[in-house]
Amino acid sequence: MTTIALIAVNLIAIALLTFGLYFRRHHRRDLVVAFLGVNVGVMAVALVLGAMTSTSLGLGLGLFGVLSIIRLRSTQIDQREVAYYFAALALGLIAGIATDLLLASALMTMIVAAMWAGDHPALLSRSHQQVITLDRAIADEAELRSELTSLLGGPIDQVTVTQLDQVRDLTVVDVRYRQRQRSNTGRQAIVHEPSRHELQEAGR
Repeated sequence: MTTIALIAVNLIAIALLTFGLYFRRHHRRDLVVAFLGVNVGVMAVALVLGAMTSTSLGLGLGLFGVLSIIRLRSTQIDQREVAYYFAALALGLIAGIATDLLLASALMTMIVAAMWAGDHPALLSRSHQQVITLDRAIADEAELRSELTSLLGGPIDQVTVTQLDQVRDLTVVDVRYRQRQRSNTGRQAIVHEPSRHELQEAGR
């Protein structure tokens, strides 16, 4: 009965993580399949290993280490999506090897809550990161920061030059910057309705 409850809790948790958080915020359909497959697959393998009395703890840890470095080589994924991968893997592993339903449920809730908070759009919303290619080679850091500040419209926190090509005259930089808060400087148009006297004067 505990195993069935753990499977149910895991399916609820991975559904919240995948559909309630990731797809709702990032809309990448192919990784939805990957997260679900990793989660359910790890849970199934962990359940089988847990049922085998001869399985050593070292084998289970080795399996976790192998699964934790799974990376898609055909498409590029960023660090945020790697975190979702790891969360999906951890949920399945907890459901597969846990024996205490209350503890497992608390740990799964903690993982989903951590992903919800860490990937929330309001968290550090002004901080941005971009890889930018400039159409001229700039070796001076002060000049580079000035150019990027003018281009991005916000203060620069960190600049890392990844390529400085003086032959092709270009600079590739990884820049971390903060976006300025937009101020409402637009003036409202004042509509003047003419009085009856003004209309009479205009009609003369």
